[in-house]
Amino acid sequence: MPSINYAEQYARELAQAYPYALNFGALYATPNNGRYRMGEDGKTIYIPNLSTTGRVAADRDTIATATRNYDNAWEPKTLSNQRKWSTLVHPKDIDQTNEVASIANITQTFNEEQKFPEMDAYCISQLYALWSSTDAKDPSKQAMKADETVLTVENVLSVFDQLMLNMDNARVPANGRILYCTNEVKTLLKQAAGITRNFDVQSGGNAINRSVSRIEEVEIVGVPATLMKTKYEFTSGWKVAEDAQQINMFLVHPSAVITPVSYQFSQLDPPSAVTEGKYLYYEESFEDVFILNKKADALQFNVTPADP
Repeated sequence: MPSINYAEQYARELAQAYPYALNFGALYATPNNGRYRMGEDGKTIYIPNLSTTGRVAADRDTIATATRNYDNAWEPKTLSNQRKWSTLVHPKDIDQTNEVASIANITQTFNEEQKFPEMDAYCISQLYALWSSTDAKDPSKQAMKADETVLTVENVLSVFDQLMLNMDNARVPANGRILYCTNEVKTLLKQAAGITRNFDVQSGGNAINRSVSRIEEVEIVGVPATLMKTKYEFTSGWKVAEDAQQINMFLVHPSAVITPVSYQFSQLDPPSAVTEGKYLYYEESFEDVFILNKKADALQFNVTPADP
């Protein structure tokens, strides 16, 4: 029996699953992933950037010397997160007349219980690391600073409102913003909104509090606290790093990130002497998470302060 390469079919199935199986599925489905092509090396994406000069004064009596007033540059993003997984499957442990479905069941369990949570952990921690660190290629670019307000039902709406204002002032599109938060913070937001609405009704106000109305401008996604940390270890699978901080709120516009996933290989080999009569499944991929250089303001964080 020849080996069966599942790479193309498997990649399509995973792409369909990402928006529903991943907590950060909307970021893995960002339109940027289909907007830019992978380079010939299979792991570098080159993002074009155009810039122009501004307008100057004109008059009706003279003409100026024509010059090129735009510039084109390339923003390379090289995937460095290379991961693999494999397993042996004894023929007696599976339905021998439907081996593809059996492998599908095994990989489905692996995806849901291992790979997808790992991808979530990598996504949030990598975005935070990129956002909060100084660009080594551009030392003049200052690192972004997360809000460290300790959230309560009394102040959570005000903190959210400030994160939104930061984006407003950076001209981030209002439509399409997503607020990822721990389930505990999602509960705080609901309680705070309810208290504010009740207060407005009791006081005879004609308008709901501005912060409450702003909450309705974004999609809110509750994420387990273990998948909202600033740092993880990925030696085998994933686990929270000892010095990780808790991310409580993460406000983002998906247009600011790119999350390329390039599946290089996914194959099932039949039983052989080399595998001692067992099926061998193996997959390997390049995948990574990036922030577009000019759009860091489209990410805003509230984190629990680190212990002194």
